[in-house]
Amino acid sequence: MNQLKVLRAKDYPRMPWKNGGGSTEEITRDAGTGLDGFGWRLSIADIGESGGFSTFAGYERVITVLQGDGMTLTVDGQDTRSLLPLDPFAFSGESKVSCKLLGGPIRDFNLIYAPLRYSARLQWLSGEQRFFSSAGTVLVFSVCDALEVNVGNSAQQLGRHDCLQLDGNNGLLEVSSNGPCCVIELIAH
Repeated sequence: MNQLKVLRAKDYPRMPWKNGGGSTEEITRDAGTGLDGFGWRLSIADIGESGGFSTFAGYERVITVLQGDGMTLTVDGQDTRSLLPLDPFAFSGESKVSCKLLGGPIRDFNLIYAPLRYSARLQWLSGEQRFFSSAGTVLVFSVCDALEVNVGNSAQQLGRHDCLQLDGNNGLLEVSSNGPCCVIELIAH
């Protein structure tokens, strides 16, 4: 049985970082409380200054700058390309990571997941899109002020940074959107 819910940006709880260097708005997760027990988690982080990232052993991470000039990361001693808005970058949660801001503060969007428990696919879409997914969990994250998302025969309106979450999918699901968004598909092992 499909369970569909719309998560509103104004309702996201704010949590301190594991390393105390900033804060995160948690969008959603599959299970657990605090910083433990989840198989996957979506969040938005506010980064006010260059510095180190928290370590999440046993997890993979995909980070995307949402607002601001961008950043470069140093991952296990190697510098990345400049990460500009809506340009995702993946790295191991076990890596030693620090960021250098390219201008002022930024906001970024984070998927973190345990690859032993889930397979994940993340893609940024622009304009009108239609796709089909058999993933058990499908998330659609809006980066515009008004996004219409159709899931099966249900139409939902999302504002900026709202997220649609569909759990319990066990068939081939049709999803369409009319503007820029991030689509994340998660399949439990």
